[in-house]
Amino acid sequence: MPDLKTAIMLGNLKMDPYEGMKVVADMGVPAIHLSASGPFAPDKLDAAGRKKLVSHLESLGLEISAISAWGGNVDLGEADKQAENVAAGRKLLELSRDLGPAIWQAHVGIMPHETSDPAWQIFVDSFKQLAEHGEKVGACLAIETGPEPPAVLKRLIETVGSEAIRVNYDPANLILWPARYMKDAGEPYDKEKATREYQPTEGVKILGEYIVHTHAKDALVREDGQRQEVPLGTGWVEWPRYIELLSEAGYDGYFAIERETGEDPVGDIRRAVEFLRGL
Repeated sequence: MPDLKTAIMLGNLKMDPYEGMKVVADMGVPAIHLSASGPFAPDKLDAAGRKKLVSHLESLGLEISAISAWGGNVDLGEADKQAENVAAGRKLLELSRDLGPAIWQAHVGIMPHETSDPAWQIFVDSFKQLAEHGEKVGACLAIETGPEPPAVLKRLIETVGSEAIRVNYDPANLILWPARYMKDAGEPYDKEKATREYQPTEGVKILGEYIVHTHAKDALVREDGQRQEVPLGTGWVEWPRYIELLSEAGYDGYFAIERETGEDPVGDIRRAVEFLRGL
């Protein structure tokens, strides 16, 4: 069986990005997961700059697995910011196409679980506008899992009904988010309930046909309810099962290593590369 296709989230190396690209290449990893911010933001890279970046990566034997933009500060369910967010999203779709992967990965806000919530239709309208542009330029938005259970995300994707709206599956987020909700509600952490609703691994059965990119990240919840991202292979994600389910769903994309915390992110990333190679 061939090795899994691996990528590294460039910003997690916490060094000059061009030095980081060389480090990734030296690890024998074929791709970077690039944050579309700072010098790589859409407004900072004109057509010539985009071609130059792609050429530089090719000289190192690298490509981009996906671009990453938007975190917790963008909510496509906010009516008063909808036009602004959609306009920014169109630029990100174009950037992802120009840089090669044609995949833009993003957190897009917390979708309501019920379609009767007024915000639901705002989300649908926002995604329809982005999908129309994605179809036009040949790129997709890969919504990152986490804030909502897989079944809710599937419902939205099928409501929009466009191949330009897809999924970036992050199994660790499906451990971290329900723990956050329970803590915010003052409830003791209930692993059985959280797993039943959010299905960190088995959720691939629900979203499999829509997954175009995945984060290789791990997490667990401590006895006191404290949620924690941990080095790959040391948390609750059942990696052999996760990979098996992705394979059954026909997934052949990248496993992008994401390590946002810890005292030795570069060391953790190197060990994550070896862990994935072992699988």
